[in-house]
Amino acid sequence: MNEDPPRALRYLFAHAHPDDETLATGIALAVLSRAGHEVHVLTCTLGEEGEVIPPRLRHLAADADDALGPYRRGELRAAMSRLGVHEHVLGEDPQTRRGSAYRDSGMAETPANADPRSWLAADEGAGVAAIREHIRLLRPDVVVTYDEHGGYLHPDHVTTHRRTCAAVAALDPAPALYVVLVPADEAAANRVWLREHVPPESGLTLLTDDDPYPPSVVDPDVITHRLAGDLECQALRDAALRQHETQVSVYDGHYALSNEIAARLARADHFARLDPQTGALLPRQEPHVVEGLPASPQQRTETP
Repeated sequence: MNEDPPRALRYLFAHAHPDDETLATGIALAVLSRAGHEVHVLTCTLGEEGEVIPPRLRHLAADADDALGPYRRGELRAAMSRLGVHEHVLGEDPQTRRGSAYRDSGMAETPANADPRSWLAADEGAGVAAIREHIRLLRPDVVVTYDEHGGYLHPDHVTTHRRTCAAVAALDPAPALYVVLVPADEAAANRVWLREHVPPESGLTLLTDDDPYPPSVVDPDVITHRLAGDLECQALRDAALRQHETQVSVYDGHYALSNEIAARLARADHFARLDPQTGALLPRQEPHVVEGLPASPQQRTETP
């Protein structure tokens, strides 16, 4: 007897700025989209405070023309078109697809944190409600966002985690909630690979074994789910990442941000299931890491 094919699911990835979605979860976006699932990205700000890499575009920066947000909106649209992913910006005009409700808060302890328009300074209840309404209308089976540290403690990443968790916790039925993590053994192996493959003349900084890791690098036993990308998915992710030219320089197997620190391009994205009510990471239900991001059994994908 033939088994029914797996049901296509609806996924929502909540991120803080354009480029975060591809840097942190680009393999997952490519894998899920290619598998026939409906994949959405919700971006909470336009990344107006980002540093601009190409000299020809530096006039866009916040301390110059302050026109980086709309430009990065275009980068996001181009990147997601490469991956076949639906993209949304929180508070964007649905007709013109311009604007946003919140502004990039900048790095920690910078003046932009205090800007009343920023995602960090915004009213907590209003921010949670905005994400909750987006989830309520979209009705995804699965929501994915950062862990409590936001990857590397960027204020907007931490805020996106907190408000997304609160939004999911307020829904009944609630979609399955996952957070992005990096297993420590892979992070260490990546540094070795970079030292072996990035030539000294590149001008990029190579981190050593003694340099600290971001807080979202965790014991591999914490990882519950994984999505690995084949060469085609990796190529799709790379093509999407190249659209974010103001923020990312993409090389052969690695990339760098404006800090010019070399980082290896992921071959897999890693996650843990989160209890939105308590904020606690859930332990593995399987003796091994599951390949995929299963949905909550009660969640339905039909829109109202």
